[in-house]
Amino acid sequence: MTDRLTGILLGTAVGDALGLPAEGISPRRRRRWWPGPWRHRFLLGRGMISDDTEHSLFVTQALLQHPDAPEAFQRRLAWSLRWWFASLPAGIGRATLRACVKLWVGFPPARSGVFSAGNGPAMRVAMIGGYFYNDPDAMEQFVKASTELTHRDPRAATGALAVARLAGWAVEHDATKAPKIESISELLGSLVPDDTEWCELIEKIVAAHQDQLPVVEFAASLGLEKGVTGYIYHTVPVAIYSWFHHYGDFRETLSAVLDCGGDTDTVGAIAAALAGATVGGEGIPPEWLAGICDWPRSVSLLRRAAERLEEQMRIGYPQGPVHYCWPAMIPRNLFFLAVVLCHGFRRLGPPY
Repeated sequence: MTDRLTGILLGTAVGDALGLPAEGISPRRRRRWWPGPWRHRFLLGRGMISDDTEHSLFVTQALLQHPDAPEAFQRRLAWSLRWWFASLPAGIGRATLRACVKLWVGFPPARSGVFSAGNGPAMRVAMIGGYFYNDPDAMEQFVKASTELTHRDPRAATGALAVARLAGWAVEHDATKAPKIESISELLGSLVPDDTEWCELIEKIVAAHQDQLPVVEFAASLGLEKGVTGYIYHTVPVAIYSWFHHYGDFRETLSAVLDCGGDTDTVGAIAAALAGATVGGEGIPPEWLAGICDWPRSVSLLRRAAERLEEQMRIGYPQGPVHYCWPAMIPRNLFFLAVVLCHGFRRLGPPY
């Protein structure tokens, strides 16, 4: 279980860091710009993490402090988001930005969310699924607490719960034996059987599996030829299909989903979290993991947080969050913003 929980956090970080430089680029332009296999290209052959990994860490820290009370967990997560916002992070989603502002002006966490079906809730909940893999009721309560903090659209809750449920399923099953598509579709369909759009997406996943469509073609069947959007009903199905289509193979799962283009850091983080829950930290390509160069929210910090959470599962009482040098986040974020701006100016030139 330690390795599986570690795989969730480290997988999220790898998917986030690999996909970050290509965020917002069409598949065609990415292939012309960076042909060949995926590797770190954010800064001199190295990668850095963004909000996808940071929010997953905040969820883990909140679970370490309040594993038995969704309301207290939500307050702790809200506290993390407030100070994360104050540390000047780059590239905040619109809904998360508005929710953080509402938290700072005094809205309670249960009322800070805005009506949006963006990706934020889905990118951070895989660890909730891993932690509550054998308690679906608690899993749903904690996913709800995490989601409504920033997003209040029911579709955001559905997408987040789907990721959590599959992560919970993955941590307790064999990575070498792929599940039957019927069991996965049944699990997903039971979440919101009255949601017509969600049920149609599940049918498309099943049909694509039967036709053995590559992940890029499945994304195209959803109208995402130019890249996966920030809509949670686009991102989550593509991530799920890549995880299922390349079950047990972390490298192929992540490469296939990043090839779709668009919101690559988030769709990569979600797919890699599911793949990491399946294969564990040991199944993540070591060069991808070693290529992440970040501090103070480093790979070693993520590993310690996952290990402490597994220890908490065994012992049965809160272990408390992992401490790190959080004041260093402001200079780190300013440096990160400078690199992002350099990427932005670079995109103004060819190839188009």
